[in-house]
Amino acid sequence: MSLREMELKQEPACAPKTLGNYLWSDLPDENKWADCVHCGMCLESCPTYELTGEEQHSPRGRVHLIKSVAEGKLSVNEQFMDPVFACLDCRACTTACPADVNVGGLIEEARGQIRQAMPLTGWKGAVNKLFLQELFPHQNRLNSLGSLLKFYQKSGMQKVVRKTGLINIMPKHLVEMEAIMPKIKEPVRKKFNDADVIKAKTETKRKVAMLTGCVMDVMFSDVNEATVNVLTRNGNDVIIPRNQTCCGALHVHAGDRETGRKLAKKNIEAFKDADKVIVNAAGCGSMLKEYHELFRDDPEWHDKAFEFSQKVEDISKYLHDTGYEKPKAEMNIKMTYHDACHLAHGQGIRQEPRDILLDIPGVEMVHMPNSDRCCGSAGIYNITNPDMAGAVLESKMENVPEDVEMISMGNPGCMLQMAIGVQKYGRNQKVVHTIQLLDWAYQKEDSLKEGN
Repeated sequence: MSLREMELKQEPACAPKTLGNYLWSDLPDENKWADCVHCGMCLESCPTYELTGEEQHSPRGRVHLIKSVAEGKLSVNEQFMDPVFACLDCRACTTACPADVNVGGLIEEARGQIRQAMPLTGWKGAVNKLFLQELFPHQNRLNSLGSLLKFYQKSGMQKVVRKTGLINIMPKHLVEMEAIMPKIKEPVRKKFNDADVIKAKTETKRKVAMLTGCVMDVMFSDVNEATVNVLTRNGNDVIIPRNQTCCGALHVHAGDRETGRKLAKKNIEAFKDADKVIVNAAGCGSMLKEYHELFRDDPEWHDKAFEFSQKVEDISKYLHDTGYEKPKAEMNIKMTYHDACHLAHGQGIRQEPRDILLDIPGVEMVHMPNSDRCCGSAGIYNITNPDMAGAVLESKMENVPEDVEMISMGNPGCMLQMAIGVQKYGRNQKVVHTIQLLDWAYQKEDSLKEGN
């Protein structure tokens, strides 16, 4: 066990109910800011500081604000809320920090305090409740929404709405999202609902459980299906627990830590018999690996959450570590790779997906400068902070090589955001998930064999 793991495994201390001007339970962790000496090494890594040049929109500035509230020097108010919620929570600052200060964890804990002290009201509160509490945690409701979107796409209604200009009654950033909305297909959980185990296509070597996600299985069911295909092709029996739910990342990012805990408990129970939990969405994987952070004041669930987090593995790292069949079909693609923040910074996974792509014959990889710079998606940040998200995306697209056919990555939010960038800036590039490309290579190989 590493030093970091031993630190995480330590019994959580009983935190006081108040700390300075934090008056609610689940307080920001003092240990997370204790090592920050405001050296400034984090400044260049921060997209919001790069764009604004304002200290309160830098990592060290946010840490100072969070600490100042704990010391009673500042109050939990609008002036405190704005810089905390303007953070992308991309974790790049922790990568840059010599002391490994967990700014992202602090931001999430501070947001929890803000939302307890200043709950959303009016239409913002209604929309927040609709999506975060009434929709995302309920897969059946999400599937119904997916069916409506599928009807919207196939019935001709989408063409009418676009042609007549009715689409323009929505805010500009939502119009951009509608324009790149993927084709809705059958969710994997629905497709394999009758299967207790999806058997390996070859000799069974391992058995794994798979997180299908909430929005992932509705908007990107093709990525989930590619993940199942790749796993079973490489000797894995796949279990998709029926009682799994949303990972809770969007809730924790929004400051709704209580709902995040409820969802975490459901997933911990759903996957309790699994030896390995495979995830293909970087944001979800990072959240699952940090479940124990939600239970710092609950010894029973803290230990359960820590044990669960040790099972979680991103699909690219799992394949890289356990071995996979190298495809033989030539794909002949010139592409580049974007590091999703919660894969590179959140989980420390960088080379594994690149190695997988380079193992596909005919793939020419073009380096993307600042490949681990945030694209501006950041969960639902591109909805809640569209102007800043748009500026971050513009900066990101300046680094995307123009002479590539594909941009690969390992997170659905990034895929949507980068697709917006491709369309907005007149690029002719396809945005794909790393595992999709591996699955296509396998399919092409099988097709060529059948043709012979």
